[in-house]
Amino acid sequence: MNRIIVASALLLSVAAGCGYRLESGTARFRDPSVRMDVSPFANRSTTPDAGAVVAARLREELRRSGFTGSFGNVGANYLIEGTVREIRSDTFSHGADRFSLENRLTLVVDIRVVEVVRGGVLWKETGLSETASFFSGADAQYEEANRRAAFEEVARRMAVRLSQTLRVVL
Repeated sequence: MNRIIVASALLLSVAAGCGYRLESGTARFRDPSVRMDVSPFANRSTTPDAGAVVAARLREELRRSGFTGSFGNVGANYLIEGTVREIRSDTFSHGADRFSLENRLTLVVDIRVVEVVRGGVLWKETGLSETASFFSGADAQYEEANRRAAFEEVARRMAVRLSQTLRVVL
């Protein structure tokens, strides 16, 4: 047991001497001088404001999760580009009258994070998806209100997921 502790201490001291250091993955995430460009995502869906909503939720979630830098494209250290590829509704359950009772809304997003100074892609992912269920009925306004609430929920979930990954990547 003592040999393991001694070997671990030796390894850490050698690593420190070589210029490596153990550091939290959130150091740049919490640096107030870091600037991110999170512009509205491109929108290939039929929901008119989907790209803007997802980007706005991402900025909110980054703040909520501890990002202390600023947002804007002038002098940005990181460029976050995204595309809302699709938003689809699928029938999840039917009633006795064969009309849908519950639908499932799916949001599909592509994202790319670029470090501006070095020009390298830090993270790129295609086809990230989140889902939420919503109830439908004979009243079109009721169904549309539930659909919009489901969209807001999947946008929030996607923002949380993206923010968690960005916290690790940065």
